[in-house]
Amino acid sequence: MSDRAALEEKLGYRFADRGILREALTHRSFGTPHNERLEFLGDSILNLVISGELYARFAMLREGELSRLRAGLVREQALHELALQIELGHWILLGEGVHKAGGSQRTSILADALEALFGAVYADGGFAAARETILRLYDGLLAGVDPSRPSKDPKTRLQELVQGRRMPLPVYTVVRTSGAAHDQIFEVECQLERLGVTTLGSGASRRLAEQDAARQALDRIAP
Repeated sequence: MSDRAALEEKLGYRFADRGILREALTHRSFGTPHNERLEFLGDSILNLVISGELYARFAMLREGELSRLRAGLVREQALHELALQIELGHWILLGEGVHKAGGSQRTSILADALEALFGAVYADGGFAAARETILRLYDGLLAGVDPSRPSKDPKTRLQELVQGRRMPLPVYTVVRTSGAAHDQIFEVECQLERLGVTTLGSGASRRLAEQDAARQALDRIAP
């Protein structure tokens, strides 16, 4: 099995055109053709597939509620988490400088590359193949959709909560990083000094670790 065949196994799709798979995995720092055009295409396909699935699953929801749920599913952070699950960073082609700077784990690069892969599947195999690939990867996220759950991320909710209580904003501090440059784990402390609350979150990026710490803080102080 070739290296990229392992990625195809994770996607559940085998490309007829190997060139378009390479293009989807090529960041502009590496050279041309790169994946920005496929990313544009994949973004549109992803929105259509997720919109259709939400429409079918939640017949009683109004347009605004469906739009809110879709936004949570197609946002950069959700794409990043899915890309980490399939270890997409292992296959992305990056320029030397971007690679050394940890680009293979950067949220935006991974999210964009996953959208480019969706676009590549569509270009290679048509809409049905792209839909099947997207729904396979999104199975867990779609199963966890709860229309009654707040749509804002934990960090935003925590900030709004302390502002509502006229308290200083949370302070986030990176206390430790571990692992190789391409596979780092961040530990971030969230401190609410006025409340005497300190939590420690972890994640594959600083942003994920901050969200984890904020989520723990909300669990401790939210009514």
